[in-house]
Amino acid sequence: MTFPAGADSGLLSPVRAGTPAEAATADEAWLQAMLDAEAGLVRAQARLGTVPPEAARTISGLARAELLDLTAIARASRGAANPVVALVRAFTALVAEHSPQAAEFVHRGSTSQDIFDTGLMLVARRTLGLLVADLDATAEALRGLALAHRDTPMPGRTLALHAVPTTFGLKAAGWRASVADAADRLRALRAERLPVQLGGAAGTLAGYVEYARLEPGFGAAPEEYALRLVDAYAAEVGLAAPELPWHSSRTPVAALAAELVLATGVLGKIAVDVQSLARTETGELAEPAADGRGVSSAMPHKRNPALATLIRSAAIQVPAYASVLGQCLMSEDERSAGGWHAEWLPLRECLRLAGGAAYTARELASGLSVFPERMRANLGLTGGLVVSERAAAVLAPVLGKVTAKEVLSRVSAEAAADGRPLAEVLAQAPEVKGRFTPEELDALLDPSGYLGAALLLTDRALDRPGREKALDE
Repeated sequence: MTFPAGADSGLLSPVRAGTPAEAATADEAWLQAMLDAEAGLVRAQARLGTVPPEAARTISGLARAELLDLTAIARASRGAANPVVALVRAFTALVAEHSPQAAEFVHRGSTSQDIFDTGLMLVARRTLGLLVADLDATAEALRGLALAHRDTPMPGRTLALHAVPTTFGLKAAGWRASVADAADRLRALRAERLPVQLGGAAGTLAGYVEYARLEPGFGAAPEEYALRLVDAYAAEVGLAAPELPWHSSRTPVAALAAELVLATGVLGKIAVDVQSLARTETGELAEPAADGRGVSSAMPHKRNPALATLIRSAAIQVPAYASVLGQCLMSEDERSAGGWHAEWLPLRECLRLAGGAAYTARELASGLSVFPERMRANLGLTGGLVVSERAAAVLAPVLGKVTAKEVLSRVSAEAAADGRPLAEVLAQAPEVKGRFTPEELDALLDPSGYLGAALLLTDRALDRPGREKALDE
């Protein structure tokens, strides 16, 4: 059986299927970004007087993806191993139909990598705008959870077992701090570290300069014109102006991938916690309900943590894709044969998956159900053992540090073996008997009384100043 080639519908990647990030990174979006790169370049050349303004207006007006045959361009890309050659051919023909004179200025002096890399950064910038907005909304929802449950005690768990009490407010505040930090980092990268690409055939901008020389009235020194063109191009498309062309210096791509790893990683941490705390035997959290969400094809009673599962799947995949981009830093000569080409799909998947994870996390955090009564019940599962650390500290001045620790280790093991409350067993220990009343021991071993600085830490985290949230388009 054969199947026709078609658009990627996200069948195997539900975390990003139908999300804004998927649309922002679709083939049509990449085609439009490359056309925007072509249009921005000719406008920059017109701004410097080396392209007629009317030609720039014609080219810019026709730089619309819907006017070109995307599938034909994609298939023709196999010949040159990149899509820009086929795009330029098709776009030049389109412009020539309206103005043969303007068609002479399409892609003038440029090289494929200038257009593709600039388009890549435009796609990244647009996708990051969506991603950061979702991270900000997620952080705000987590802030609300932390405030609402500032005083809600729950078991702290280390190595999968009860450790000492904590609060759900502190847990949510920790989630929020990580998400807000990831948002701030991506916001800064988006504003400052997404550069245009302009280097010409081998990073000298020679083609741009030579075409400019041919224009009547060209009076600028070649190097001065080249620098002015880079600045004008960056201003036209809304990206940063790099100090040098970066055809084979792939730091901007690798740095973007690294930040996407961090962003999906902090969301994945939340997802893993939600999955763990939503277990039937734990029951401290539940995802927001929706028709068809979390259903099982075999077990009607189940409500699986589907949102957390989607987020975690993205967080697992993004580092693997990013590792490819890290390897592409080893780019030979002035232009790479294969290294540059290997970046495209992994970077798109990083953007798609991170965007899908942030979109999903926003929904998860906004509708997360918290069950304080179950948290308190779980704190009592060990019969006071969860605060044995506190008992050891209080007994140390009375019995001596070494003796206190030995007594607590012994009575804790006895309480666990017999299934009796720690207070009861401790009261009968010869070293302790008669030193404390039953009420004092009950108070000593009350988990809600042993929260350390959890409330103060939560308050401090929620007062964390954020960077300016404005996203310039």
